[in-house]
Amino acid sequence: MFQQMRYFIAVVEEHNFLRAAERCNISQSAISQQIKALENKIGAQLLARKGRSFELTEAGEYFYNQSKPLLRSLDALVRKTGQMAQNVHSSLKVAYLQSYGSAEFLQAVSKFSQRFPQIVLDIEHGTHEDLYRLLTDEKVDLVFSDQRRALSERFVNYYLTETVFRVVLAKRLLPSGTTTVDLAQLAGLPCILVAQEGQRQAEEDYHRDVLGVQSRFLMAGSLEDAKILVAAKKGFMLVDDHAGRLIDSGVGSALPVTSQGRPLVREYYAFWRQGNSGYCVEAFARLLKEQFDSTTSEQ
Repeated sequence: MFQQMRYFIAVVEEHNFLRAAERCNISQSAISQQIKALENKIGAQLLARKGRSFELTEAGEYFYNQSKPLLRSLDALVRKTGQMAQNVHSSLKVAYLQSYGSAEFLQAVSKFSQRFPQIVLDIEHGTHEDLYRLLTDEKVDLVFSDQRRALSERFVNYYLTETVFRVVLAKRLLPSGTTTVDLAQLAGLPCILVAQEGQRQAEEDYHRDVLGVQSRFLMAGSLEDAKILVAAKKGFMLVDDHAGRLIDSGVGSALPVTSQGRPLVREYYAFWRQGNSGYCVEAFARLLKEQFDSTTSEQ
């Protein structure tokens, strides 16, 4: 029946039995017989024939509109099943944002390895810019990263989660009882960025142009260096909610931060190239999403 559906779609799209037959590599009489057999099987007339021409019946239009997505799904099923059979010893290259330190990513790796022991996982990490280059240069299959630039149609942008930002600063710099801080209140205090030499400009641009930080910047070579600067009242750090919960209370307070009164948030995605949606890429992305959904439901 699926083949008959393909013949029917070809006839409708070509609006000509001869051209449809040529497209399907069969004779005109054969394709006419197949359409009639399809109508008999369904029990409905699909084409209202008028001499050498025809029009779609109401049933035929419905069947055409429903058949196309069904056949696309069937083709995808066949393709991905074939990939599973052909890639018994294949590999999947994934990369993650090193600053996130995600337990969810670790759990996804563990579950994927258990479910697909035949797939070799190659894992890398880096900054947002590192991951973007790896993806555009086709050196990895999938990256887990935050969104810092407009979502591109070149990639599948698979939403994972959203976190709010927190500001980390010495407790004595805030009035007692403060529960949230707006960026405008921090304009006179340096913003501490954790970045290596080649990453500093990109981090400054992101914090100023995207997040709206109005402060001057103070660089730290590592997270530990940044914590020391915070404890010494040299400035503040912006971290997402996940990292903020890991800040030792002895270092400073990690409070929700707003920009012009609105919560400051960051979204995280799994990204992969359009056309590279193999079964293992999508399986890893789904497992990663499941971990984030599970974490959210527990909070």
